[in-house]
Amino acid sequence: MYKRVTQLRSDSTQQKNTQRGFPGLFSRKNSVIYYEKKLEDIEENVRLKQLEASLAGEEARAAFVFFKSRFGAATAFHLQQSVNPTHWITELAPEPHDVYWPFFSESFMRRWISKLVVVLVCTTFTIVFLIPVVIVQGLTNLNQLEILFPFLTSILTIKFFSQIVTGYLPSLILQLFLKLVPPAMEFLSSIQGYISHSDIEMSASRKVLWFTVWNVFFATVFSGSILSMFNTLLDPKNIPGKLAVAVPAQASFFITYVVTQGWTSVSSELFRVIPFIFSWITRPFTSQDDEFEVPSTPYHKDIPRVLFFGLLGITYFFLAPLILPFLLAYFCLAYIIFRNQFINVYAPKYDTAGKFWPIIHNSMIFSLVLMHIIAVGIFALKKLSLASTLTMPLPVLTLLFNEYCRKRFLPIFVAYSAESLKKKDRQDQNDATMTQFYENLVNAYKDPALLPIQHSQNNDNLRSPLISQA
Repeated sequence: MYKRVTQLRSDSTQQKNTQRGFPGLFSRKNSVIYYEKKLEDIEENVRLKQLEASLAGEEARAAFVFFKSRFGAATAFHLQQSVNPTHWITELAPEPHDVYWPFFSESFMRRWISKLVVVLVCTTFTIVFLIPVVIVQGLTNLNQLEILFPFLTSILTIKFFSQIVTGYLPSLILQLFLKLVPPAMEFLSSIQGYISHSDIEMSASRKVLWFTVWNVFFATVFSGSILSMFNTLLDPKNIPGKLAVAVPAQASFFITYVVTQGWTSVSSELFRVIPFIFSWITRPFTSQDDEFEVPSTPYHKDIPRVLFFGLLGITYFFLAPLILPFLLAYFCLAYIIFRNQFINVYAPKYDTAGKFWPIIHNSMIFSLVLMHIIAVGIFALKKLSLASTLTMPLPVLTLLFNEYCRKRFLPIFVAYSAESLKKKDRQDQNDATMTQFYENLVNAYKDPALLPIQHSQNNDNLRSPLISQA
């Protein structure tokens, strides 16, 4: 409605009228006056609903509690507030722009059930997605294609068509299927019970990453059938040997995957064709006075992709070194393009204080351990007992290093130390702007549903507070 009024106001060269009334009794009213009146009525109705919600007197299940010192807030956060730990839960408040309001006041049981349901749905979605992956990987086998589609035998004998069907086409089809995964995982994370957009995006990033590792890497490597994949997992002793045979056999597919998925994603990020088309389609329906919403970085799409290419590089650097130039070109292009995007295109919506880094660390540790297991299997197949024996301690040392990092660095991402908090509190005591900061903090965490709406011209009564002060 507000956009419609703004568009009519900006059009000063045309007189637009609408007809209202019963048949035969037509009264002509100016469109601007009519829509302004309608907008004022909507704002008044919203204001009355806000007033009813403010005067309801019902206690909310959750609230923001402010402290004058960081150390006091950290103490309250780490102390158990009730005998029943599920009755009264304390969490560090996200930034005002980072708050996700739908689950803010939900109970512990509701959030816990939501989390279980989302885990079940994600597991089912991952298993079901194996079906199109296995079908796509069937295209890489010429013998299976000739059996399933006998009429293609004459075409597949041509080298050019056989290379396209078995090399480029499977990765392209798989890429189209994977376009659906990030939005689906983001939606599932949004109903998992998180109270901040950053937690939702971090959860979606983890889901997309492990979904990609399972359904792209392992499903491609063990592309014979789903049962063979589960049989491999149920027999851990044979995992290194089967990985040593299966992983090198898919080197050409993953090289093509890096080109189709990696290079095209980076180039599309530079040109942003889809947002441009969407903006071009919606431009006739928007006003020139509308504010442009600056996009933010889609971490749940970009981080899993980069980490998966890192896994391919670590896994294949000694099996198929030919993949390294393609990966190097991807990372160089990604660095240049994303550096430009961060400076000139994207704007941060919130600050996570580096909480995405544990996801990257865990992915690198997993890639290293997987590479060590494959190396042990390859050396065992080649009957290089000395090399296999010398390689066996490497995954153990990697896991020990990971445990050291968890003890040494992970607590920094979970909570701040008392030493740093006391230091910052002492600095705040000499800061003259803290008084203004405390005053702004009172109104920083207001529910968007209770914020006043002031779009109409006659909005004097909307500037007054909802509840009169004596």
